This record gives sequence, C-alpha cells and structure tokens, in this order.
Amino acid sequence: MKYIKYIAFTVMALLMSCDGDEFLNPLPDTVVVEESFFQTDADVEAGLLGIYDALQGVNENTETNIGNFNRGVQFEHLLTEHRTDNTRNATLEGSKSDFHRYVVDANNVESEDYYASMYEVIFRANNTLRFIDIADASNQARYTAEAKFLRAYAYFKLVRLFGDVPLVTDIAGPEDNEALFTRISVAQIYAQIVEDLQEAVSILDNTYKSRASRAAAQGILAKVYLSQPTPNYTGAEQLCEEIINSAEFSLQSNFSDIFYNELNDEIIFAVQYQFGNTLESQSFSSEFTSFSRQGREDGQNIVNDNLVADFSTFGGVRGPQSFINLGSSIEVIKFLPEGSDITVSPPTYGDNARNAGNDYIALRYADVLLMHVEAAIGSGTSTSDIGAIQSFQQIRDRAFPDTAPNAISSISKDELLDERRVELAFENQRWFDLLRFGVADQILGAHAVEMGYVYSSRDLLLPIPAREINLSDGLLTQNPGY
Repeated sequence: MKYIKYIAFTVMALLMSCDGDEFLNPLPDTVVVEESFFQTDADVEAGLLGIYDALQGVNENTETNIGNFNRGVQFEHLLTEHRTDNTRNATLEGSKSDFHRYVVDANNVESEDYYASMYEVIFRANNTLRFIDIADASNQARYTAEAKFLRAYAYFKLVRLFGDVPLVTDIAGPEDNEALFTRISVAQIYAQIVEDLQEAVSILDNTYKSRASRAAAQGILAKVYLSQPTPNYTGAEQLCEEIINSAEFSLQSNFSDIFYNELNDEIIFAVQYQFGNTLESQSFSSEFTSFSRQGREDGQNIVNDNLVADFSTFGGVRGPQSFINLGSSIEVIKFLPEGSDITVSPPTYGDNARNAGNDYIALRYADVLLMHVEAAIGSGTSTSDIGAIQSFQQIRDRAFPDTAPNAISSISKDELLDERRVELAFENQRWFDLLRFGVADQILGAHAVEMGYVYSSRDLLLPIPAREINLSDGLLTQNPGY
C-alpha cells in the first residue's frame, strides 16, 4: 500500500477532467470519467488502489495550501478527538482551535476538507465500480467488494459527523444537482452502508491488513449495527464472535507494540504511510508535539486533565505508553514520529518528523473485543455473559498484568465506556463512543462547563460546508443551529 500515490496520481489524472485545483480537491460536480483509461485488469486494480489514496490524503507539510489538497484521514483527530473531553489544541488561534471550543462554523477549512476527502473516496469507488466488467472474471467480485467496503467506510464517517448527507452510488453528471446535493436520511445512508459491508463480508478474505478484508468488513459492520438509529445488538455480537473465533487476531502483549510494530496481529485494518517519503507520509504525528515544535501548527491533541485522571484509575500500563507529562504540556506518544527519544531532555523527535510513517489504525482487535461486550450489554446497563467477560478480561489483564487474571463478574455500561476511553485514547474513537452510548450531551456539557466552553446539542453534528451549499445553488441544506 505504500506505492498507492504513485499509481493514484496517474489514474486519477485520467479519471478527472478538470483544472488542477479541482482535481486535488474534487467536488461532486467536477467528476468526469475518462472511459478510455480502463482497458485491463491492472487498470481496474490501479483505480481501486486510488481509493485508498484518498483515505491516505496529502501530507500538509508537502502541500500547505489547505484549499487545494484533500488530507484524507489526517485531520480526523480535529473532528473527533478534539470535540470530546480527551484532548484540545494548545492555542486559540486558527481554525484548528475551533473544534475543541465548539465554535466550528460552515466555513471551517478542516471540516470542509474532511467532507470533501470522504466524498473523494466515494466518487473514486463509484468510478472504479463502473468499470468492474473490464477486470478478469476471477477478480470482479473481490474488486467490487473492496470498492464497496471503502465507500461504506467513508459514508459511515460522514453520517455520524454530518447527519443526513447526499447518497451517491453511481457516477452523476456535472449538471445532476439533485443527485449530488440532495440530503438523504440517516436511516437510508445506514441501509446502504449495511448493504455494501454485507457484500464485502461475503466475498473478501483476510489476506490484507492495509486493504479491505473480511474481518475489517465484519468489524466495521458490527460498529455500524451498534451505531445505527435502531441498533442490531445480536448482529453485532455475532460478527464480533466470528472475528474472535477465527483465531486470526490477538492482542499484542506489549501495548506500545500496537503502534510501532505495524500491521501486527492486533491490527485488522490500517491506512499505511511511509517515513520520509513526501508522497506517502503523514504530518499528524508531528502536530501532536508541543514542548519542542516539530509540526507546522503543533500542539494538537494536548491531553486534558480529566483523561489523565481516568488513566490513573483505569489505565494501568497503558498510561505511560499513551502520553507523557513534559511539565509545560501533556503530549500524546502513541504516534511519535520515527527517531523520537522522549527519555532525554529536551525530548527529540527524529530528523524528519513532518514526514512521518506511523499508520492510521482504523480497526484493531481490542476494539472488537470491547464491541463484543457492548453488544452483549445491548439496551441494558450491564452484562454477566461469560463470553463478554472473557473478551473484557483480555483487555484488562494486558492493562494490569501484575494482578492478572483480574477477577471480573460483570461489566456495566459505564465501566465499558471508561475502558474504551483509556484503551483507544487518541485513536479518534471517543466522539463516536459518546454518541453511541447516548451520553454525549451529558459528558460534553459537563466538560464544556469545566473548561469554560459554550456547548449545545447543536454541536453533535458538524455544519455542512458552506462551499458545498453554494455549489448546490441552495439545494443542499444546513444543519440546525448553523
């Protein structure tokens, strides 16, 4: 997967008929398929790899003009982690500081970029699906399932962050505004996501960790079942058990190895990056630094005191392997750039921190084990199910090895939320967990009071980007309160 961008630039230059700026930050009404490109099976697979490139995004250090380059998942911590009680920006300057204070508006460039990036994933998937028949017959089902998995993954992000969004499952012409800009209900978006992921589950195997796989589709579908307006707890529990019973995944004994022994046995799906390669690297790792400036706008994901307190109570060995207190700042260390040494004073971050190669972990086995517990609790408040306890105990025993096996007789929903918070901190899960557990208003409201922010239930959804509304000639409507 570390060769994606070289292929993708060639492929997408042929797929898009538009000027340079629009190609790099494409909008729904600028996508035009160049039918002459897809001639062979290799061409179709190249188009498929180009979808992953849209997830990977462009390193902000490489191309600094935020209006022209989609960052893929590289801004996701701003839209998720910063809007929770976990982390914040170090300063109040610039649009990146708007998220943690709940003052994001419809012109926020990072929110707009993320929205456009996910739609780029969707439109590249639709482009590739249109030419599946050109692929070798033996590959058509797999290529189709892979493209649909990626489309579903992007829609799953969009529907939870923005609510009703346009649902496009085919190539639409530049004048087809109704298809491109009509917001479709959350329930209908989820129905399409489920359909796409179910197909991926039925077709894919577990060959890859950096591409779609059956386990990745099962795990994401389980989370979809837990997140949709009417949760399917039984379906989610079954999917988690299928992953568990496959015996193809296991927890890393050393928590830190999850993040630095890439594509290890705990990883189910990751977006890969390559250190030092300007076309294949990421910059978010350098932005998490603050004590010694490494990024362009570092000081993002500064750890809040209440999360430090939860680590003290629930974290066990995970705390020292997740963050560090440097006196003037508490910084994330799960994704330290290559060459970092935080044991010296001042800490060092290697020779090329802005071109980091740390992977973005989309799904790992620990998340599946905790979703298994969540599904067992269902609409209740706790569970004593033996399978759920076994899943939970694996996580707890790794975190507290000195007292393992740790005695657990039941697990409450509150205990599970605390466990997910410290296990998955800084992995962009907390926002979605608060929504799914139905406690976002309660927890974020209290957090805002503590920090002096102004929060309201309006903030459960981000605003639809004003640029998109303008392009739609008003057909695309705004979320309430913006």
